[in-house]
Amino acid sequence: MIPADVIKKIRQIEIRTSRMVSDVFAGQYHSVFKGQGMEFHEVREYVPGDDVRAIDWNVTARLGHPFIKKYIEERELTVMLLVDMSGSQLFGHGAQFKKDLAAELAGVLAFAAIQNNDRIGLLLFTDEVEHYIPPRKGPRHVLRIIRDTLHYRPARAGTRIASALEYLNRVTARRCVAFVISDFQDRDYIRPLTAAARRHDLIAVRIEDRREYDWPPAGVMEWADPETGRRRLIDTSDRALRAEIARRREREREELRRALRGARVDLIEVETETPYVQQLIRFFKARERRLAT
Repeated sequence: MIPADVIKKIRQIEIRTSRMVSDVFAGQYHSVFKGQGMEFHEVREYVPGDDVRAIDWNVTARLGHPFIKKYIEERELTVMLLVDMSGSQLFGHGAQFKKDLAAELAGVLAFAAIQNNDRIGLLLFTDEVEHYIPPRKGPRHVLRIIRDTLHYRPARAGTRIASALEYLNRVTARRCVAFVISDFQDRDYIRPLTAAARRHDLIAVRIEDRREYDWPPAGVMEWADPETGRRRLIDTSDRALRAEIARRREREREELRRALRGARVDLIEVETETPYVQQLIRFFKARERRLAT
């Protein structure tokens, strides 16, 4: 039984994300995500000016005059959402947790996919894959994706992005578009991510909350690691400590950006209290420019 507050939140995300896709993203999504190639469509009679390399010699020999093969662009894609459900996703100092933002982003991407007649699937992971929904089409399927991302209660708290990528390669035989939605608070995932990017069109979506690196001077506080449960006392009034935390976070960001560039993986960076529309638009426009060159 899904609680009433979760149902209300699902409905709010549905309205907000479907409207956003219709108003802002529909055309951009279509222009930057291409199909898998060219698909055979039909055979028709040759007319002067047709490319002779397209002649179907078997049909020509059987019918006694030339026919050519016609192809169309294969538009239908498989889009997979790999969403981090680890303990750190339950952090958020404002109106929403990182997990809530992940569900909203999943809704935007899922609605954009079905408007483009693409199939959309979901993979929820912690330090192992906990939940998988095979790719399908349709608005009801999108609502299930939003519902499961919001309502699923993971059994574990850790993070292992590599396990999600390995599972993706097992269940997806053909090339797909895969969005990895996570805070990337993990280690030893760059090599499997690079390998997966050779097989799939991989996009990393990093979610942050400002209070993870910008601490208020609130005196001595007990902090608990949401993934390991370890606790420690920290004096947040220590200005030097706060500055070091901010520097460390910026180093982690730069290391991730550099690693993803090396792996040829696009990156979208969003925060829980900052509207993400501009980040998505910037991603679509940058990708469109790259495809045009």
